[in-house]
Amino acid sequence: MKTMRAIQYYGPKNIKLEEVMVKPPQDGEVVVKVMSALTCGTDVKTYRRGHPVLIKLIPSGFGHEFAGIVEKVGKGVENVKPGDRVVAANSAPCGHCFYCKREEYNLCENLDLLNGAYAEYITVPARIVKKNMLILPANLSFDRAAFCEPLANVVHGVERTGITSGQTVGIIGIGPIGLMFARLAKLKGARVIVGGRNPIKLKAAEEFAHADEIVDLTKYQNPEKIFREYTEEHKGLDVAIECVGLPEIWERVFSCVRPGGTVHFFGGCKSGSTVTFDTTKMHYGDIRLMSVFHHTPKYFKMALDYIASGDLEVEKLITDTLPLDKVEWAMDQHIDGKAIKFLIKPHYHG
Repeated sequence: MKTMRAIQYYGPKNIKLEEVMVKPPQDGEVVVKVMSALTCGTDVKTYRRGHPVLIKLIPSGFGHEFAGIVEKVGKGVENVKPGDRVVAANSAPCGHCFYCKREEYNLCENLDLLNGAYAEYITVPARIVKKNMLILPANLSFDRAAFCEPLANVVHGVERTGITSGQTVGIIGIGPIGLMFARLAKLKGARVIVGGRNPIKLKAAEEFAHADEIVDLTKYQNPEKIFREYTEEHKGLDVAIECVGLPEIWERVFSCVRPGGTVHFFGGCKSGSTVTFDTTKMHYGDIRLMSVFHHTPKYFKMALDYIASGDLEVEKLITDTLPLDKVEWAMDQHIDGKAIKFLIKPHYHG
């Protein structure tokens, strides 16, 4: 059996680069040679404190955003073949549960989840191969294609929010997700205002997202007022999007939106968190509150189309390119606020 170098997750702050076996593909499965993988905020959270949904067994593979080349296929695989350049999502819905029957695939009760992108090879489960593995256009690089999974979440959020041309959209929190929200909102024709604290990400808000207004939140005691000042007649935002995942920021974002507007709470807060809103403003202001979780095969495909179009220069979100033995260092850089995303090249030994 073939072996590979792979990051193994043993627990919070405990990951190791080890030589492990490549899992042979069972019926419907595909082994992919990982050419490009990306670090993600969810991986950083998992590294810091674990993740009971994503990491159920220890040790586990780690990382979930990747693109590569089909190395080997199991019996019954018809949509890809060895040598194909592909990208795969980190999940796929079952198609049969209560939510799937209602086409709410992101809420599937039996999501098939995948970890293990920080490795030379990854064996993709049959359901993901069938529903969420796509062949790359010939001119699309692995580095750019690896952004499909995170972008799919954002495409889902933007489409469900209903952002349209002429709206003023405000985004609090400009990690890679917030930055991609800002860029997609611009592509929809919206006027975009972003707020953040990290100098690296504030720069990306200009160079990648092309935001119309960039608010350095470290400079203002009352950023809600600043956001409103950038809106028509100072009424407030048409759409306010929270991409931080803190209850106090959820509450502050709520105060930025105008009557008749929409508040999208995209950042997931710690389990058990609660928030308080002014019910008078919410009810008599006719404000829509919403959240969107995860992605579906439809939005994963749309994400690939967006990237292939060239309208999103996702490579501008890459802080640096690193080999596998630097993944732990990359996690610590994220914790210290010194990165947006790292590109991991598993077959690079430099």
